[in-house]
Amino acid sequence: MSIEIKNLRKAANRILKAVKNKEKIIIYGDADLDGVSSVIILEESIKNLGSGTAAIYFPDREKEGYGITEHGLDCLKKHAPALLVVLDCGIGNFREIKIAKKLGFEVILIEHHEILDKLPEADIIVDPKQEGDRYAFKQFATVGIVFRLANLLLKEQMSESLRKSFLELVAMATIADMMPRIDENEEMIAQGLNSIRESWRPGIQALFQLEPFKSLTLIQQVYKVNSLLNIRNVENGMPAAFRLLTSSDRKEAAELVEKLLEKSIEKKKKIKEIIEEIEDRISREKDNIIFQGNSGWELILLGVAAAILSQKYQKPVFLYRKDKDDSQGSIRAPAGFNMVESMKACSKCLITFGGHPQAAGFKVSNKNLEEFKECLIDYFD
Repeated sequence: MSIEIKNLRKAANRILKAVKNKEKIIIYGDADLDGVSSVIILEESIKNLGSGTAAIYFPDREKEGYGITEHGLDCLKKHAPALLVVLDCGIGNFREIKIAKKLGFEVILIEHHEILDKLPEADIIVDPKQEGDRYAFKQFATVGIVFRLANLLLKEQMSESLRKSFLELVAMATIADMMPRIDENEEMIAQGLNSIRESWRPGIQALFQLEPFKSLTLIQQVYKVNSLLNIRNVENGMPAAFRLLTSSDRKEAAELVEKLLEKSIEKKKKIKEIIEEIEDRISREKDNIIFQGNSGWELILLGVAAAILSQKYQKPVFLYRKDKDDSQGSIRAPAGFNMVESMKACSKCLITFGGHPQAAGFKVSNKNLEEFKECLIDYFD
C-alpha cells in the first residue's frame, strides 16, 4: 500500500462507518476560502455516498473569532452525540476540543497549520506537519488534503465531472491560501484551472464571466475572484463563498456576485483607512515590529492590511481588534521570519495562537497586550 498522509485512511474509514451506520455527521470549517472549499468537497462526497450532514458550521470571525469556538459548540450541542469533522482549524483549540468531547462529539481534525508544542485531544488528527507523518509533501492547503480524502471515500464512485469540479475548488483555495505552487499543489492547480472557465458551478461561472475581469489572464482572474470570495457577507450563518460556490441558480449567483463587487469597493476603502491610521502612529516609532490595535477595526480586514505593511516595511506586523476583555489579531511577515515560533516563545501571554510561518493569528487578554508586545520586541531583537 502506498504511503498516505498520516491518519487520512483512518479518517476516511471512520467517515465511511458513520455513513454506513447512519450516524450524525457535522462539518465545521474555517470561513476562509480554504475552509469553505474543504467543507464543500467533504459535504458533496458524503452526498455522493448517499448520505448527508446533520449540520455545517462556520464561525463568524467578526463575532466569534477563528477556530473552534465555544459559541459554535453551543449551537451544535443539540446534535450530539455525533461525528464532528473539523476542517482548516482547530490545531490550537486544546480547550474547545475537550469541551466538544464532553458534549459527546467524536472529533476528527483535518488541518495544515503548524503544529504547536503539543496536539489537542481529538480522536483522529490529520496534519502532514505532525510528528511521524511519512508523506513527503507537506505544503498542502487543507483543501488539497480533503481532496485526497474524497478520493479515499468515493474511490470509483468519483465521476470525472465531480473530480474536475473538486479540483477547481482545490486550485482556487490553494492559491488563495498562498501555498507554494510546487509538486502536488502545482499539479492540482494546473488540472483545476484547466476546466475552471467551463465549470458547471453557477457561482464560478458568474465570477469568471464578470465584465471587469474579461481582459485579464486566467491567473489574474483567479486572484480577483479569490479577493471577492474573501469578503465578509454572512447570511444564516453561511459565508458568501459557501453560498455562491454551492448555488445551483444562475440568477441568484449573478446577484450575489454583484453584491460582492459593491462590497469590494467599500473593503478597499476601509483597508486604506486602517493602513493610513497605522502609518500615522508608527511614524514616531522605531520598533523592530509593527504592533497596533483598535476597537473599531474589522478583524477580517487586518490580514490584508498587515500583508501590505509587512511588505512595505519588511518587518513582522501584528494588528488586532480590541474587544472588552481580549483582543484578536492577524500577523503577517516577510520571508525569513517564523511567526509561529515567535508566538511559541511568548505563549505565556496568549490565550490561543496558530497559523503559518508568514501568516498567523492570535488571541490575547487585554491585560497582557503590553507584555506580549515587549516579549515580541525582545524575541526579534
